This record gives sequence, C-alpha cells and structure tokens, in this order.
Amino acid sequence: MRVDEAAVRMNPPAAVLFDLDGTLIDSAPDLAAAANAMRSSRGLPAVPYEHLRPMAGSGARGMLLRAFELTPADEGYAALRDEFHDRYERVMLQTTRVFAGIEPVLAQLAQAGVRWGIVTNKSRRFAGPMVQALTALSEAATVVCGDCTPFTKPHPAPLLEAARRLSLDPAHCVYVGDDARDVQAGHAANMATVAAAWGYLGPGADVQAWRAHHVLASPAELLNCLDLA
Repeated sequence: MRVDEAAVRMNPPAAVLFDLDGTLIDSAPDLAAAANAMRSSRGLPAVPYEHLRPMAGSGARGMLLRAFELTPADEGYAALRDEFHDRYERVMLQTTRVFAGIEPVLAQLAQAGVRWGIVTNKSRRFAGPMVQALTALSEAATVVCGDCTPFTKPHPAPLLEAARRLSLDPAHCVYVGDDARDVQAGHAANMATVAAAWGYLGPGADVQAWRAHHVLASPAELLNCLDLA
C-alpha cells in the first residue's frame, strides 16, 4: 500500500483503533510498582523507574526481563509471571491514567461520527476492568484483548477481529500504536498505520524504521492527520 493510498483512507476513516498501554494510557508506573514489589519481597533493591518504563509495552515479559533478567525460555519464568500478574492486578489502577490530550481526541472522533475502539495484547483479566474504570475509555465501540483471538500482535488477527465486530472493511480503519508490533499488525491487516511517538516505544526504538504511514509526537496531532481538526 502506498502512502498516498493510506492518506485517502485516513481522511476521515470509518474507525480508529488504538493500542492501549503507551498509546491511550500511561500504565508504566503501576507495572513498575508490581515488578519492584517482587524485588522488595526478595530483599532486592528497586530497579529505577526510568529503566522499567521503556519495557512497559511488553507487560510482564518486559518487566521480568528488566527486573530479573529472565525470559519466557528460562526456568522458573512461569511462576514469576503468575506472581507478577497477581501483584499487578492489585495495583493496576493506582496511578494509571489516560494520557494528556487523549480525551479531546476521543471526543472529537465521536463528534465527527468516527467510531473508535481498542486492540491490545493485554488480557481481558486486566484490560476489561481497566477500560471500564477509566471513564474516557468506557465508550469504546469495541475492545479486543490479547486472549480474544488465537494470536496477538504483530499478527493481524486482533485487528481483523475488531473490524469484523464493527462490520467494517479493515481498509477503512486506522490503527494507532506505540510499538513496532502495532505497525506490523496494521500493515498485515491492510489498515493505515499511525505510530504514537508519545508512548513507550521500547529501548533503542527507531520509530521511522517502522514505516508507519504517519508518526505523531502528540495525541492532538492525530486530529490533523485525520483531517478532523
């Protein structure tokens, strides 16, 4: 798909789909708190927040890699992952907030008649209660979580499921996310893609290399991008 073709689809699209962590919400402080609580219980010093934050987009996998230098292939990882999930569930709404500038964007989309939804790799166990608790997100037209389809991003299945639920051709949707996996999934689903450079991005990320159709520094820029400002 050429960029000019994507621009036609984006002005305006039938729907805008968003990643959750690092795109709509800043959940890194609570994710980091859960990881450091695990370290504290083992007599280990806290990992500085600035070292954990870039890994927030990868959830438990990212937090455990930075906090314990463990990957899913390592012995004992599953038990630590389950402990992390239990701890995170208890604190996941303590400081998590919608990013500044997101609420006006969602309001403008609604006013323009453009539906919006959420496609996240976060499981329903966490994403469901979180979306309902954060009032600005509770009006999402659809929420597709990491365990709603057999595959997670960068596979296109979750994005295609969101389009199916909205009865839309994926080509008439835009996907916004802060990770290379989001852009990859969007391309694979034949959606126009927007990289949210206000998000976590990941260590050493070269956002331009993701080849998103647009790279935006702030949520407000999305309205200009969609010709809705």
